[in-house]
Amino acid sequence: MSKLIIKPASECRYDILSLGEVMLRLDPGEGRIHTARQFTAWEGGGEYNVARGLRRCFGKRAVVVTALADNPVGRLVEDLILQGGVDTSYIKWDKYDGCGRDTRNGLNFTERGFGIRGAVGCSDRGNTAVSQLKEGDIDWEGIFSQGVQWFHTGGIFAALSETTPGVVIEAMKAAKKYGTIISYDLNYRPSLWKAIGGEAKAQEVNREIAKYVDVMIGNEEDFTACLGFEVEGTDDNLRELETDSFKKMINKATAAFPNFKATATTLRGVKSATVNDWGAISWYDGTIYEAQHRPGLEIMDRVGGGDSFASGLIYGFITFNDADKAVNYGAAHGALAMTTPGDTTMATLAEVEKIVGGGGARVDR
Repeated sequence: MSKLIIKPASECRYDILSLGEVMLRLDPGEGRIHTARQFTAWEGGGEYNVARGLRRCFGKRAVVVTALADNPVGRLVEDLILQGGVDTSYIKWDKYDGCGRDTRNGLNFTERGFGIRGAVGCSDRGNTAVSQLKEGDIDWEGIFSQGVQWFHTGGIFAALSETTPGVVIEAMKAAKKYGTIISYDLNYRPSLWKAIGGEAKAQEVNREIAKYVDVMIGNEEDFTACLGFEVEGTDDNLRELETDSFKKMINKATAAFPNFKATATTLRGVKSATVNDWGAISWYDGTIYEAQHRPGLEIMDRVGGGDSFASGLIYGFITFNDADKAVNYGAAHGALAMTTPGDTTMATLAEVEKIVGGGGARVDR
């Protein structure tokens, strides 16, 4: 067992660096994708959302490493990233050919769902600039030598192409060289893996990446599909939370990967699209920590809730190096993020601390 040794912020240029895709999210609001006449534009992406949450809610210095096609859509995404306060210095800009044969930007159409109608995501990400990143494209030595407290990436980026897992491992090796903590969110998406080998390929890729990870994050499906650890007692619809089963699974995972210094799992019981039971547990230095359980949490937009959990968890470790605080900040931040539309958080640190402290939804005047 060993604890996280986090570099002092004073020795680092960045508190958090994320590697992953950033897509243009198009949201039909209360309507549906296939009947919409207008969409709201947002930016979003599993790995990027974590960095943005740490910047906007928690005030940390954040940077994203990604790639975009240099056209008006790519520049719109850049503008949205800048509005979120995330450093864009390491965006790789690819020349656009005029129609997207060579490279393009990803689109993600997302409808929220309501009641018995679940949320729907329809992504359009083939041949994107970020999916074409390969080893040697990014100067990881130059980035991490400047000092980075925490590096975050995940299974969405790793699933984008044959070359992206190599980029993940290349980045992780450089991060380890310079003492940067590494977290990875498994973020299993069946649609990304089904054409390239399904769960078998997901496990092949993610079990190799897992060897370099300090803090492994994921939900019950992620740990099963990506790492092969079954969670006993869960049904296909995930209506019930079997906390003891998750604890057993985490113990198996940490035994198989002794490099894990911490793991964290969100616990979501889906009653309907708009009512979920919500909680989280974390394993750290041999001990299990459980966040306050929130049954019957009302959801406006569930997309990005897990990413906001991850950013709150990372904040708790960076700020306090305390697993109990980390998992509770993560669960509170994830819960708040799901009360607003879009991938990214609109919560403030004061609001998170109020929820962590037991505060409720009474009006603030």
